[in-house]
Amino acid sequence: MKQSKGTKIIAFIFLLMMALFWVIPLIWAFFTSFKSNNEIESTGFTFLPIHWTISNYKQLLFNTDTSPVIKWFFNSLIVSVSNTVLVLVVVSLASYGYTRLKFKGRDVLFSFLLGSMMFPSVVNLIPLYKVMDTLGWVNSLMAVIVPGAAGVFNIFLVRQFVLGIPKALDESARIDGANEWQIFYHIILPLIRPVLTVVALFSFTGSWNDFLWPSIIINDVDKLPITPGLQLLQGQYITYPGLGTAGALIALIPTFLLYLFAQRYFMQSMTLSAGVKE
Repeated sequence: MKQSKGTKIIAFIFLLMMALFWVIPLIWAFFTSFKSNNEIESTGFTFLPIHWTISNYKQLLFNTDTSPVIKWFFNSLIVSVSNTVLVLVVVSLASYGYTRLKFKGRDVLFSFLLGSMMFPSVVNLIPLYKVMDTLGWVNSLMAVIVPGAAGVFNIFLVRQFVLGIPKALDESARIDGANEWQIFYHIILPLIRPVLTVVALFSFTGSWNDFLWPSIIINDVDKLPITPGLQLLQGQYITYPGLGTAGALIALIPTFLLYLFAQRYFMQSMTLSAGVKE
């Protein structure tokens, strides 16, 4: 009993230290965004500003000629939401096909998809750029939204979840006259909502934080998502750390709110159980 209590105390202290390790830089960045550049250079590393100011946010939000942060923000919002919806549609249908539909070469095709996970994504950049150029999507948001719709890991994750759903439910529905689409929509889809929640969270944050591919495929500054836009912002205001931290905090808002409100569903979904028994 004493050993168990001591282990819990040690675990609590360790987790508290790790939380402080991640939170303190965020708190420092928050307060830094409300400091003037002169104060940052003169006072050095301090948490609370001596004179609070919102000039950094004003310059970012209203100086649209060199740093269209508002456009970048809404570009990222369009890309992330569209990509997440597309991912959910593709992944749910693909997982149903790989578990419930019988067609020649199904298992071989799925094994080939799993094998493609062995290659780093950077290998696909040049072929993917050629495909986007052929489609005429270079320098457009479509080139950022569509390519990530069929992530192999997401398909694998949802497929494993669907495999845990008894096929007796499908057979009962077929006896009642249901077709494949009705089985998918009325039986499978409601049961896989927990794992789809995980996929949606990961897809949104991954799309929102993506830097490399948007930087390659988009050339127009006004069409950039906010993550590569922040890199451009850093180059323009390299001597103004207050502006950089303000821009980073603006980019952090959607993902922070997403996890804040979806935390309960996320924790429930980590069990990866369909909630049914054989």
